[in-house]
Amino acid sequence: MATRIRLGMLTPSSNTTLEPVTAAMLAGLPEVSAHFGRFRVTEIALSPAALAQFDDSEILRAAELLAHGRMDVIAWNGTSSGWLGFEADHRLCARITAATGIPATTSMLALNEVLAATGVTRLGLVTPYLDDVQARIIANYAALGHGCVAERHLNQQDNFSFATVPDETIAGMARAVAAAGPQAIAVICTNLRAAPLVAALEAELGLPIYDTIATVVWKSLILAGVDPSRVRGWGRIFSAPA
Repeated sequence: MATRIRLGMLTPSSNTTLEPVTAAMLAGLPEVSAHFGRFRVTEIALSPAALAQFDDSEILRAAELLAHGRMDVIAWNGTSSGWLGFEADHRLCARITAATGIPATTSMLALNEVLAATGVTRLGLVTPYLDDVQARIIANYAALGHGCVAERHLNQQDNFSFATVPDETIAGMARAVAAAGPQAIAVICTNLRAAPLVAALEAELGLPIYDTIATVVWKSLILAGVDPSRVRGWGRIFSAPA
């Protein structure tokens, strides 16, 4: 019998997309299961109240509860370091591992890893976020050497609402960004239902599309010792270099 692999996913409380999408991604890996721990996140903005949702203490409490299930990896399945600064995720992962003894990663650190490994300097960006949040994300990626050549965002704040964005809207945003000739498109938001569209859009547009639900599954599998290329039909990320 194959060794059971358990992936712990830290989940924004108002997110209704990442759990079913993650389960669907892992459906072809019978020995791997995903387990979710929620903490309060209801809005994405730069106000003090919105930023306070991502206080490490709240996330660490959820991580410690996941650790009771003897996870092989604990991942923050969220994109907050895109506007808080990526050091926030490095610090969080270190604290999770110190508190639980379990390797940790995040959607954004996984995305950054694949962008660096594939040498992306011309990045396209798709999100549902507010103008000022989008500007922060663009600036943070520019500082890493991933200049944004085109972007689309929906100027929305309510985290729950991101899951209601129609497929046609998401696909249209990706097509508009692709027209500027980026080397890759990043879809940054784990409550936007982009991941099920990625394989078809990659085939249509001829470039990789890195969705932040997919990036954290990819990296979590690597940390757990599972070959991510066994995940089929969810885009190029799963054959990306580790």
